[in-house]
Amino acid sequence: MKTLRLIALLLLCAAVQVHAQAYPAKTVRIVVGFAPGGSTDVTARIMAQELTKLWNQQVVVDNRPGASGMIGAELAAKAPPDGYTLLVSPQTSIVVAPLLFQKMAYDPIKDFATVAVVGSSPQLLVIHPSLPPKNFREFAAFARANAKQLSFGSGGIGSTPHLAGELLNLSLKIKMVHVPYKGENPALADVLGGQLPLMFSNLPVSMPHAKAGKLRALAVTSLQRSQIAPEYPTVVESGIPDFDTATWSGLYVPAATPRELIMRVNADVNKALNLPEVRQRMLSQGIDQGTATTPEAHAAFVKSEIVRWGKVIKEAGVRVE
Repeated sequence: MKTLRLIALLLLCAAVQVHAQAYPAKTVRIVVGFAPGGSTDVTARIMAQELTKLWNQQVVVDNRPGASGMIGAELAAKAPPDGYTLLVSPQTSIVVAPLLFQKMAYDPIKDFATVAVVGSSPQLLVIHPSLPPKNFREFAAFARANAKQLSFGSGGIGSTPHLAGELLNLSLKIKMVHVPYKGENPALADVLGGQLPLMFSNLPVSMPHAKAGKLRALAVTSLQRSQIAPEYPTVVESGIPDFDTATWSGLYVPAATPRELIMRVNADVNKALNLPEVRQRMLSQGIDQGTATTPEAHAAFVKSEIVRWGKVIKEAGVRVE
């Protein structure tokens, strides 16, 4: 009996190895739980284009926007674990959602296997040019004196720009009012129009408006200055230690996906994204490759982000309305 079990196990392992070697044999779908145009979508599309070349198979992006990315994440979580449905998601759907929602249709930790962090984009703090501050230090003093009259926008509750604003509130010991929008672009449009005084916005989205003089950019939220916009100081060098936020995008597969397939996808994605011309394309969009490039590093990073943002959400009293 033991011999039969051993033979069955060996046959299963051999089948998995053959499957991994033959993969992909058909179109691969990358699910993105947000509308086209954002940094997560851009990252997924660049990756899809390069994997199409590498695999000689079509890799398509399937946008399923809604519920802070949870609609797309649920779809991917319930897909067959065969490597033909991948998920590219920002931390909103994987890290923040379980901290805000008591009931979810998927478990971000149990239902997914991590592959790699594939992109990261800092936020840019922008204000309407009619406001008096010319730099972040002036803004900090202005915000402390006028916090009750100030509000900041974001693309929704739990989005990275929202949490960046709450982190700023905690850092400055003030309480500016958060105004959630159904997407980042509508919020930014109101800052451009003067209906909203300020917001943290993903760098690729707001930078063109800042360079055109339609918005005043005060600081980026990464620990180091952005390679594509080095003229903007960081919040850290402007006076708030350890202020570090970014919209980072992770690559995930259904949890039961064979380890061999996960490692195959990981190796090929890293190969594609490390091509010099691809890295330049990403940087031109304000997106840098993530540092957690192995499944294990990605999983550890997710856990550390849950702890970090859980503390901010609790201290700021963030709740789903």
